[in-house]
Amino acid sequence: MFYLDAANSMKNPKRPRRSRSSLMVIVFLACSTALFSVGALLPIASAQTSAEETTKEFVNRALQILRDKQKSVLEKRRELKPLMEARFDSAEMAKSTLGYHWRSLTMDQRADFTKLFTAFIEAAYLDKVQDYSGQDVQFGQTRSLGPGYTAVDTKIVQAGKEPIPVTYLLEKADDDWKVYDVTVDNISIIANYRNQFNRIINEEGFPKLMAVLREKQQQLGSELGQG
Repeated sequence: MFYLDAANSMKNPKRPRRSRSSLMVIVFLACSTALFSVGALLPIASAQTSAEETTKEFVNRALQILRDKQKSVLEKRRELKPLMEARFDSAEMAKSTLGYHWRSLTMDQRADFTKLFTAFIEAAYLDKVQDYSGQDVQFGQTRSLGPGYTAVDTKIVQAGKEPIPVTYLLEKADDDWKVYDVTVDNISIIANYRNQFNRIINEEGFPKLMAVLREKQQQLGSELGQG
């Protein structure tokens, strides 16, 4: 079944199965805090800013917005959306989700898919703002993955539950750090989407993927009051 949902197939047989609702909250928190940048609000970014410092800044800013009880869910979504767009390497992530299929697409198809995928993933995670219930983030080690690539390890802490390991994968581009993937319980969100996208392309073709993705994005956009 084609879910277009980062949580539905994120299962680890070595851990107790999490409910769909709770897992979507975890995935939302991981992606939102990883993809939101305070660069649009505070003059902190510089060529010397490390991936860890950048990650801490936008995680703290995202949590500040999510915890603001004076703001409505709609107001939180409106504040988080431009921060997502600033930190989200949509072109790289869109390309990664298609894997080897990317090579067979025309330039126009690549552009159309990147635009649609970006709109979908923004809507998918902004849709989960109302599910945030006080989770916190603890930072662990920062690991180099090679020149210009870094992994920042964290844990999402929930009252009465085991912490959830979340790793932000960042790349340096134009003296700035951008997230190109997030792993939750050591499972890549991008790899999860790639498995789903490849399956539907192999079985029904790229046009079918675009149709299903567009339908899901329009549905989410309608629910968010965007369309």
